[in-house]
Amino acid sequence: MIATSRDPRIQLAHLILGTVDIAADPALPSRVVRLVAGDGRQFIAKQHAERDRYAGELHAYGAWVTHLTGHAPVLVGRDDATRTLLLTALAGDRADAFAPGSPEEELAHHEAGHVLGKLHRATAMPQGGAVGASLAERFQGWIDRAVHADLLDAAEENLLKHHAVILGTSHMDSAICHLDYQPRNWLLGDTFGIYDFEHMRRDARVRDFARLEFRRWQAAPHLRTAFFDGYGRSPNDLERRLLESFGAIEAATALVKGHQENDAALSAHGRTVLSRLAWPAP
Repeated sequence: MIATSRDPRIQLAHLILGTVDIAADPALPSRVVRLVAGDGRQFIAKQHAERDRYAGELHAYGAWVTHLTGHAPVLVGRDDATRTLLLTALAGDRADAFAPGSPEEELAHHEAGHVLGKLHRATAMPQGGAVGASLAERFQGWIDRAVHADLLDAAEENLLKHHAVILGTSHMDSAICHLDYQPRNWLLGDTFGIYDFEHMRRDARVRDFARLEFRRWQAAPHLRTAFFDGYGRSPNDLERRLLESFGAIEAATALVKGHQENDAALSAHGRTVLSRLAWPAP
């Protein structure tokens, strides 16, 4: 159908592209719409609910997505007043739709490693203590929220605090990280595509592996192998130990967000990750 909506996303598209059609895409979240211009080109219009998420994604497109040319959408237009972005649409199939154990799933993880490795190498900074100290401070805030909501017993609280101390005293290299790097944000087609950059910032490089490790790889270790084959190298012993501490962050944030959003699946994920954590070796 011809879009005549007063929706800010459609209005921005009209301003820049002229008349557009709305293309049905049930896989997209409600705040995102796929559009087709008169010449057949496809675009994505996205309206953020939160101003800081809008500002973060807009900054990412200006500062860092250039390192992902060919693998990321291009920013075509913006409306700061309504927190709306107009982006080119990537072609391909969502990686979270591939059958578990399929060749396509394994290929997606290999390509994801390859592209993330390019981003990390282009933006790497040497080891330092500032990143760990900042992470530990933010992590302690999540622990405090979990305790306030009565989501942790005393032993669990002490375990998470121990991991916070480890992060706060660790030296780790940093890079520009996606920080929501998982199959739901990947497309596999003629090339590998990534989207959703609202969380992107400089952070501990190893942290970009955490969601994959604790949401995918522990149940399917061949995907971890494929990813790091594409990435160019596997984590060393120190990085593997740090990844365990990033799992502690994953557990705390999932528990708190699951509780706040009444999301039983997310809460269960946080509880599962927490149960797998061990006290680090002295």
